[in-house]
Amino acid sequence: MSEEIRVLLGVDMETDVGSFTPYYEGLRKGTPRLLDLFDRHRVEATFYFVGEAARSNPDVVQMCVERGHEIGCHSLYHETVGDELFPIPGVKPLLPHEVEPRLKLATEWIESAAGVRPVSFRSPRLWGSTAVIRALANLGYTTDASYPLYFYRERFDPYWASLDDWTQPGDGPILELPNFADMAMESKDPGLERDRDQWPLFRTQGSQALLDRISAHLAYCAEHGHGRFLALYLHPWEFHPMAEQYHFGEATVIPDRFITQNCGDRALAEFERVIVGLQDLGARFVTAGDMPALVGRSSNVGGR
Repeated sequence: MSEEIRVLLGVDMETDVGSFTPYYEGLRKGTPRLLDLFDRHRVEATFYFVGEAARSNPDVVQMCVERGHEIGCHSLYHETVGDELFPIPGVKPLLPHEVEPRLKLATEWIESAAGVRPVSFRSPRLWGSTAVIRALANLGYTTDASYPLYFYRERFDPYWASLDDWTQPGDGPILELPNFADMAMESKDPGLERDRDQWPLFRTQGSQALLDRISAHLAYCAEHGHGRFLALYLHPWEFHPMAEQYHFGEATVIPDRFITQNCGDRALAEFERVIVGLQDLGARFVTAGDMPALVGRSSNVGGR
């Protein structure tokens, strides 16, 4: 990996509050605010659209395309496409044979809305799998940003994933992009260690808290011989006020407080400070689609 800091901003284009509502207010109203922010700082990002989100909001897809950003895929209906890391009531993973046809349909819906076929993917909740990697290879994808560093804790650098085990380097056609997690901190979450995953720290504790975690992680990477690559994820609904509870169908959904805390103006101001802070560190913002050419195939950097 290059010694420069490379930052992938991946925006997961989905319903409000992820899987827990059917609404697209955040996508419709938060996306323009993010695009203006990225324009101000000349930042390119990858917008990972759920297939249904793209089909229902083609104007938002075109807005992202016209502003020069990459369009990726984030599953068909924000379902669990990969290996379940912890149970969520009422959310069952797809069976392996279901993965490819659903990703194929999601790809088609997104291509229809964008006018360009997506080549970059991220699994909802960062729950990927070998079945997902194989499906992506068959569908012509080149990158996958589903590897949760907080959980597997082995691959710090982008690596060409094995088609036999997606968590290991191999000679497959998909470049796996690990998602940032602070490996310098002491985890208080035995097993999962999900507290290393720093979303949504910029909202709940502020931009400086996230920048401090990033700095500690970069120092850890330098000490242990890893490259300086950061894949961050965020959502358009974070930049539009979210309710503390939602009633629809036959139930009321009350998300954990951290999920909706400080969404809207506060989130936008704090994330702008994150971008400025990363630029002050000399970071280069890249899209997922940029990464295969930047990494190359001469060596598998994930095989340290």
